[in-house]
Amino acid sequence: MYVGHLAIGLAIKSKFPKIPTLPLMLGVGFLDIIDGLLIILGLDHVTPNLDAGPYLFFDLTFIDWDHSLLMAVILSLVWALFFIKDQRVAFIGGIACFSHWLADWPMHNMDLALYPYATEHMGYGLWGKWGTSSWVFEGFFSLILIIYAWFNFKKEQISILWPIVLLVISFFQLSPWLSPMKYAAAMQEPAASLIHGVLVF
Repeated sequence: MYVGHLAIGLAIKSKFPKIPTLPLMLGVGFLDIIDGLLIILGLDHVTPNLDAGPYLFFDLTFIDWDHSLLMAVILSLVWALFFIKDQRVAFIGGIACFSHWLADWPMHNMDLALYPYATEHMGYGLWGKWGTSSWVFEGFFSLILIIYAWFNFKKEQISILWPIVLLVISFFQLSPWLSPMKYAAAMQEPAASLIHGVLVF
């Protein structure tokens, strides 16, 4: 899930409009930012797989340092500490960050470890079970959150036209047909994994 994370951030921002945007919108993507960096550094590992839909085209072979349950909790606490001067901002920012793992769980294909190097892995696997339909599901999920945010922001007389445009463009760009991950997965290693890491970041 990618666009869905941003839609969650927008919904949280609409619920707490006085919370600064950065702790929320970067918070929902913080685990992926770390993931991209760790893939580039070779600490996380992905494997090109053109059959891995709907838009990822990589198997997430080892992403324990950022997407295991334990590390998601720790990184959410670390993210919250960046904003500890305002405890409310820190708390909501930490929740936004951990929402990433919660939103990933239904989509990921049993690649979310309990802790780094654990044998136990989680993920309901909608990517694998539904294929392209899971991309459609993410779109409807995001649409519901966008509508919720739109109504909340409307009460504050705030337009979110441009964030909505950005999310819609991102959704279609990261589709089974246009995803840049597909082109990265067709490359030879190590270029494929490096480009994947850059794209995730």
